[in-house]
Amino acid sequence: MAEELGKIERPPVENFKKGRKLYLVPLIYRGEDAKEDYLEKFNRYWEQVGRQINELEAKLGKVNKIYHELVSSAGEDGLRAINDLNEKSHAIVQACREKGAQVEVVEEHDLLTQFMDWSRCLLIGLQNQKVFTRVYEAYLETSRKRNESIVGKIDKTLGPDEIGLLLIRGNHQLQLPSDIQVLYVAPPALDEINRYFREHETGPEN
Repeated sequence: MAEELGKIERPPVENFKKGRKLYLVPLIYRGEDAKEDYLEKFNRYWEQVGRQINELEAKLGKVNKIYHELVSSAGEDGLRAINDLNEKSHAIVQACREKGAQVEVVEEHDLLTQFMDWSRCLLIGLQNQKVFTRVYEAYLETSRKRNESIVGKIDKTLGPDEIGLLLIRGNHQLQLPSDIQVLYVAPPALDEINRYFREHETGPEN
């Protein structure tokens, strides 16, 4: 179960020092044609994420492995893919890499492209109910397989007592192994962003 960052000291930080750990950061995107009031919150969010990851590393240890959703490459190729997706999360990843962390493959390319294509089909608005049902079922099945694949890659590459950094959308449905302690990075600006999207009847993934 994820621990909110502000509550890490209950239980004591010392309880988290042994075993595999995962710093989980909700991935917030800038979006096209973002308004100035949102951009202020967006920039503040990523500044706070950077500070809180530094605090976690000071208390529990540096990040060893980096996992970023929508990235099916490792190393420099993975880093370039992250930069194309989100320059703010790229800055977080780059800071961790400079301290010795490495970018791991977290997505299976074929499953990722299937997931994205089924998502696009749903977004265009299907008229026929039978077609919609078939597409939605395919989307759900692909989503399940993708989640299992992501969890499997994390489980395989995150070694004993290592610390991973996972950047993924907040509505993920990953069932991570029970021996991985998940520390949820939730800076104050995250509430502001979520409230902003509720008020504008949209979502942080847009």
